Amino acid sequence: MTDYTTIDFSELLALSADEVVTHAFVRDIPLASGKTLALVTLDNGRDHTRPNTLGPATLLELDGVLDAQRARAASGEIDGLAITGKPFILAAGADLSKVSEIPSKKVAKQLAQLGHHVLGKLGDLGVPTFVFINGLALGGGLEIGLNATYRTIDASAPAVALPEVFLGIIPGWGGAYLLPNLIGIENALKVVVENPLKTNRMLKAQRVFDLGIADAIFPSASYLESSLAWADGVLSGRIKVVRKNEPGKVERLVKWDAAIGIARKMLESKIGTVPKSPYAALDLLKAAKSGSKADGFAREDEALSELISGDQFQASIYAFNLVQKRAKHPAGAPDKKLAQRVTKVGVIGAGLMASQFALLFVRRLQVPVVITDLDQARVDKGISYIRDEIDALLAKGRIGNDEANRLKALVTGTTSKADFADCDWVIEAVFEELGVKQDVFADVEQYISDTAILATNTSSLSVEQIGSKLAHPERVVGFHFFNPVAVMPLIEVVRTPHTTDEALATAMVTAANLKKNAVITRDTPGFVVNRILAKLLGEAMHAVDTGTPFDVVNHALDDFGLPMSPFELLELVGLTVGAHVLDTHHAAFPERFFDSPNLHRLAEHGKIFERDSKGKITGFDKKAVKIVSGGNAPQTGEEIRRRVEDGLADEIHRMLEDDVVHAPEDIDLCLILGAGWPFHMGGATPYLDRVGASERVFGDTFHHPPIVGVE
Repeated sequence: MTDYTTIDFSELLALSADEVVTHAFVRDIPLASGKTLALVTLDNGRDHTRPNTLGPATLLELDGVLDAQRARAASGEIDGLAITGKPFILAAGADLSKVSEIPSKKVAKQLAQLGHHVLGKLGDLGVPTFVFINGLALGGGLEIGLNATYRTIDASAPAVALPEVFLGIIPGWGGAYLLPNLIGIENALKVVVENPLKTNRMLKAQRVFDLGIADAIFPSASYLESSLAWADGVLSGRIKVVRKNEPGKVERLVKWDAAIGIARKMLESKIGTVPKSPYAALDLLKAAKSGSKADGFAREDEALSELISGDQFQASIYAFNLVQKRAKHPAGAPDKKLAQRVTKVGVIGAGLMASQFALLFVRRLQVPVVITDLDQARVDKGISYIRDEIDALLAKGRIGNDEANRLKALVTGTTSKADFADCDWVIEAVFEELGVKQDVFADVEQYISDTAILATNTSSLSVEQIGSKLAHPERVVGFHFFNPVAVMPLIEVVRTPHTTDEALATAMVTAANLKKNAVITRDTPGFVVNRILAKLLGEAMHAVDTGTPFDVVNHALDDFGLPMSPFELLELVGLTVGAHVLDTHHAAFPERFFDSPNLHRLAEHGKIFERDSKGKITGFDKKAVKIVSGGNAPQTGEEIRRRVEDGLADEIHRMLEDDVVHAPEDIDLCLILGAGWPFHMGGATPYLDRVGASERVFGDTFHHPPIVGVE
């Protein structure tokens, strides 16, 4: 058993000289029963834009407060203690701003131990303890509650979660032991592992209560008063707390290990075995079925120190900072004040992609949207799709009746480009062929104002050439979405040599209003994401073309930790689209990008994998295997992996030399948001530095110093 009182935390505290301290303010609340409750309010003194966080200085201040209240409890001055937060926020978890500077595994372990030392006192204060979850409660914020005796929650609390696995660590301040013992193993698996891996899904207040994480739920208007009254009832014995999801003997003996086994198989099939934190979390959850709280805390100390000091967490923090900070301040973006107002949107095309655009624009911008196509039947089909999708949102409770009717009324269809005359923003989503895109822009230009912006969703064609037939090519900007449009958070905004700052600013502000993250790229084949994927997929197809079995290639890149294998990705984007992207890059850079006649043959055949009725892969399609047979220079998995690593390092280095984007961070942001590159890899460039590909290819690293763990 660890004696936390003997640990010297000064080395950890030294990292937090500029910590924004979340103070713990105490006041006594006399309750109706005559009892006294010490109410601790966490508040960092900042407005709601800076949530309470728990750094070393914060925790040590709270430690002193809890010690003082323990003494008061022992002398009979207080009958209970409750913790709550400043308005709408309990705490957003540990302060991660300095974690990347932790110098050793020893200091990393101290971070885990300090959390256990302080929060663990809530279970041993001599009086019952309560946490009033009055708003945001993430990670260590929720673990404050888990360490207490009882919890209430504000019915409007927007986000409660243990997101640690998403960041490459584990709930290390009691969560991995306390939660499964509070709500059962299956529920805990959802909160600790499944939700973080589903793009960091959060829990709403009602779900927190239904799971049994909170013992009571109260409306916002009377939340604190109701929580105090409820706590008074518990302290005076009038309210008995019964926990329906608390694990029983049968679950511990029969279901616990089975649930862990099922979860492990699911993880292996979905994310492979490269990510460390999900499996560390599984091990902790499995062990939590028995043993003492002290044992559980000691296991968390060890696991958290291993992960914090490792490469994957450092890469995760790098990725987290990209998404939280750099994405909000895009490199090279003009002043937002230059942006033109968008009061009406025109969409050229009425197919699936165009209809998805129209739906997104009308939902986010709440302005009229008009779609057009070659004939009325196609227009009607597009309008019907959009209205069906609006009805689906209504059925799911995502929007109300009034909003559904308003959105439908804002969307119209036409076969006449004259109806685009008052549009400020026109985007095309027609066939990916240069001549077709040039013609539709030249056609619509005669109907729109000289200041209207023309946006193209091309994935790999030259934006400058698309606008070459226009009287005003300076109004053209690339606006490349990723599929599915409603879900994928990235837009590549492409600037040509002619694009004005006003057009670029309008594109960037429009992307933000669509709730997307935009990265500005130069007009070059494939921009960022497709150029990198073309390199990766091109090498994979080249290996198959030269005689390497599909299966060898498919597993050669497992170390990249990608969400799917190269050939699964090819099937997802479409074999025809993949072939077109490879052709485009081979034409632009024939010395570095392979063409693949076999990929065209596979596209004609239509598939690479055999799948069962549920879409699960059961093997490689026999005809697909036959199509690619005949090569006589097979490679090993190791050779393929090294070729891809060096090829990516070379291509990304060239892109940065050519100022396609401003920095390696922009490359990684694009890959994380647009290609699902895992957080724990930090994008491509930290990985390429770690494995030595950067040094092998251009004698340097993308990052100085490289993003690596500590010993």
